[in-house]
Amino acid sequence: MKIAFRMDDITADMNWDNFLRMKDLFDRYGICPLLGVVPYNQDPKLGCGRARDDFWEYLVGLQEAGWTIAQHGCYHVYTTGKGGLFPLNLFSEYAGVPFEEQREKIRLGKRRLEEKGIETDIFMAPGHTYDRNTLRALRESGFCFLTDGFGKEPYRREGMVFLPIAKKRSACFGPGEGYTTLVLHVNGMSGKEMDWYEGMFARHREKLISYERLLELSAKERGFVGNLAEYLTASGKRVLVEARSRGGS
Repeated sequence: MKIAFRMDDITADMNWDNFLRMKDLFDRYGICPLLGVVPYNQDPKLGCGRARDDFWEYLVGLQEAGWTIAQHGCYHVYTTGKGGLFPLNLFSEYAGVPFEEQREKIRLGKRRLEEKGIETDIFMAPGHTYDRNTLRALRESGFCFLTDGFGKEPYRREGMVFLPIAKKRSACFGPGEGYTTLVLHVNGMSGKEMDWYEGMFARHREKLISYERLLELSAKERGFVGNLAEYLTASGKRVLVEARSRGGS
């Protein structure tokens, strides 16, 4: 299994100490991840300190150096209790929101990135949640890729190419061929977790790829059975996580 990486919740006031430590690791191994950039962050949970003044210029520099950028929602504010087509969570910025409102928020965020010198056709939904109106709004707004879903290779659904994420971290290192993405939330990463990534990079260098490699792969259309299996798997994973959370409280 080849492993790419995405880093969520990229904002001007994120945890820069954690981000830069992970950046050093990626640079050491010549790996360029995907960055999910929030255009107009209004989620106070993502703020970890003083905002970096040269944030947008810094991102443009990373993109020029080979890092890939995705639009991570618009405001990163959850306004519904819907899980949509991929119910890993029951909260969303998009799922359950009227089509016109979704399209306006998507286009607003896209304009913001473009004004800052960043062009992308990759979307990253906050909370991993979206519905059919989201996919339609993305298509009409010039997006081609969505970084989510489960599978061993990119697939097509309703006119979009989906770039799957890992169901669980341990599954990336077993036998078998294919491609997946590990999701990193650097804001809340502990030193122990970053140490784990240091060791993992050293042990599994041959498995690691830059995110742009995924964009070069061909994608096959996936039908009803595959989509249903994905929905049930995402629902089951959410229920299991919720049960573990209740058991530990």
